Amino acid sequence: MDDDVRFRLDDDLLERIRSRAAGYDAANTFPDEDLAELREAGYLRAGVPVELGGHGLSLRELAAEQRRLAGAAPATALAINMHLVWTSVAVVLRERGDDTLDWLLREAAAGEVFAFGISEAGNDLVLFDSGTTAEPRPDGGYRFTGRKVFTSLAPVWTRLGTIGRDDSSPDAPKLVYAFVERGAEVVMLDDWDVLGMRATRSNTTSLEGASAPADRVIRRLDPGSSPDPLVFAIFASFEVLIANVYAGLATRALELAAASASARTSKATGLRAADDAVTRWKVAEAAIELDGLLIAADALARDVDEQAPHGRAWFAKLVGLKTRAARVAGDVVRRSAAIAGASSYRADAELARLQRDVVAAGFHPSNEDSAHRTVADAWLGPIGG
Repeated sequence: MDDDVRFRLDDDLLERIRSRAAGYDAANTFPDEDLAELREAGYLRAGVPVELGGHGLSLRELAAEQRRLAGAAPATALAINMHLVWTSVAVVLRERGDDTLDWLLREAAAGEVFAFGISEAGNDLVLFDSGTTAEPRPDGGYRFTGRKVFTSLAPVWTRLGTIGRDDSSPDAPKLVYAFVERGAEVVMLDDWDVLGMRATRSNTTSLEGASAPADRVIRRLDPGSSPDPLVFAIFASFEVLIANVYAGLATRALELAAASASARTSKATGLRAADDAVTRWKVAEAAIELDGLLIAADALARDVDEQAPHGRAWFAKLVGLKTRAARVAGDVVRRSAAIAGASSYRADAELARLQRDVVAAGFHPSNEDSAHRTVADAWLGPIGG
């Protein structure tokens, strides 16, 4: 394998990141040292094509690295995930003949950090409508006014991809996708105090007339479901990479459970917990669940890379993967905590942190309700159709 083209995160780097994870979680602070080391390693440009200054990892390869990073520090992986999603979106478009976001790939290679400013409180339509106002400017740019929630990388991003609704243009309504930079019109609220994934620092972002120039306005689409390639690229990149973060978290939980079982001896029987039939069944059951998720996550990432002909089934497969990841990761972590015993209930235990972190999986788009609507439509057609 050519190191100039492909690379893996160094094991020593991952161990350093692991060693800091508990401290960042306890202090509810952003993992600045992790970001610095990952940037130095070239990870923020891992998915950027070689010819544009990156390492050229495919989505499948990037997903595998995200699993490894999440095994060391889930919150760090989830935060970096948002930047990697945008570079993946750009590559998915590029591989399908759309160079709209080639500028993003060049800027990512040059060191800019991209984040998502899409989600809004109470907006379960996510990409299909917005409560943020997009006001057109005479030069073709837009000003955005509204609040975005769960904006991971809040302390460090330099480019924010966002969406708003233009109700004033002659062809309105239109959903406007664009990128804004930090400035006085972008205000970060200090409101991130949550159960898990604390080091992501996903503060609410208040857009107060934040300006996007015309060359950073990337789409104007009708509200509602859209066949536009950008929508597919966002769904594909986001759902695949999110699923792999939680697959990596679950893998680490099971590793910790197995290590605990191998280290404990029963006073009643004199046997290691790892030799107890019930414990062995529990570990095997968790491993069977996890293997199914790992296979599915890897396969769908490969399908995106290879442009598999899933047609209208694509969205059902993508939301299904994310839903399966949330369920399986949660189940594997719970089983792992039970295998490890009371030690996993200590606040300073890694498994205790993983139990808190995995809860976040249910809050990423698409949630259970939305996923079920999408999959039902794929199998049954729309209601009344």
